[in-house]
Amino acid sequence: MCANIFQYDSLINTEYLYIHWPFCPYKCSFCPFVAFAGVDHFMAEYHKALCQEIEFFRQHNNTKSTIKTIFIGGGTPSTYPDQLLLDMSATLRDVFNLDSNLEFSIEVNPGTVRVEQFPIWKAAGVNRLSIGVQSLNDKALHKLNRHQSAQDVYFLLEQASKHFDNISVDIMLGLPNVSKEDWCDLIHKLVKWPIKHVSMYFLTIHENTMLYRGVVEGKVQLPLDDLVVDQYYWTVGQLKAAGFDQYEVSSFAKPGFASKHNQAYWERVPYRGFGVGACSFDGNRRYQNDKNLLKYLKTVSQDCFAANFIEKLDFKQAWLEQLMLGMRRSKGVLISDLTDCLTTLQVEKFSEQLNLLVQAQFLEIKNGCLHLTPKGLSVENEIVVQLSI
Repeated sequence: MCANIFQYDSLINTEYLYIHWPFCPYKCSFCPFVAFAGVDHFMAEYHKALCQEIEFFRQHNNTKSTIKTIFIGGGTPSTYPDQLLLDMSATLRDVFNLDSNLEFSIEVNPGTVRVEQFPIWKAAGVNRLSIGVQSLNDKALHKLNRHQSAQDVYFLLEQASKHFDNISVDIMLGLPNVSKEDWCDLIHKLVKWPIKHVSMYFLTIHENTMLYRGVVEGKVQLPLDDLVVDQYYWTVGQLKAAGFDQYEVSSFAKPGFASKHNQAYWERVPYRGFGVGACSFDGNRRYQNDKNLLKYLKTVSQDCFAANFIEKLDFKQAWLEQLMLGMRRSKGVLISDLTDCLTTLQVEKFSEQLNLLVQAQFLEIKNGCLHLTPKGLSVENEIVVQLSI
């Protein structure tokens, strides 16, 4: 047994769950996540471990928490075997109370979905699909080791919309070999799709990925930052015209379809993650399960659920998170929420830097709330550093 076995007790009343399914048919060259290709023979054992971890959580909670959102992410959760997914759903319903307005999302990748899965997902309680489109340029995706096609996307959208009303798509700006014309074609098609939500991310080059090595070695050429930022703001306008409200830098939704789960992250409320490499947050501390699949399975088999990594946030770290996450949201962050907890000297320093950034048009203030401007978007990290107390 683990000496630190009760470390998750501060999360027993969480309302938000994340479940990690790490298996993939292939590993994209830009992917930094805990995901494994070629080890599908561990699926059944891993599913059993997931359910055991959830059951363990119940053992240290005298009352059933009421859950508002569940998100199955990956990896490629659309490869979760049908009967095992139904079994997972039964475990969740046994351990938790599910809110009547539960948002239950699952990530799916084009080319990995069978039409028979849609009614099974619905039977499991899933009511929201998050589809990883990224691009419709097949050649560009294949060079990034992402084996899907535009036809896979069209097929998935057509079939999924027969079963689900709440569909989100992920698209990625700044991919190598994707031209401006390719991007414009994607957006012109996307606004006509049967979807309610769009997540638009900038490509980030993470160390220890195949893409990172390609860039460092000069084998991969990335588009210019200015071009990517211009495409972003053009896309914001196109989505707005199509009825998608922007509620965060990367997030757009038809009215009433903003992601409840993602908003929990941005509001820094407690959430609990289950599975290999899964993260949890109790408002003050972050926990992460072991990222090694075999070690995670061994830990669970020994009834030992201590986190592999724990980070207790100090005041400055928590304050910076509140600043960064708040500025990214369309409603902004109340300046009074940032300054009420500061000393007089800290307020003076913060106000001085804030005024400089507003004058330089990197930030703007509306109704007492702080927002990033279009100019500030591309230098967000530098702005946070400059405002640091």
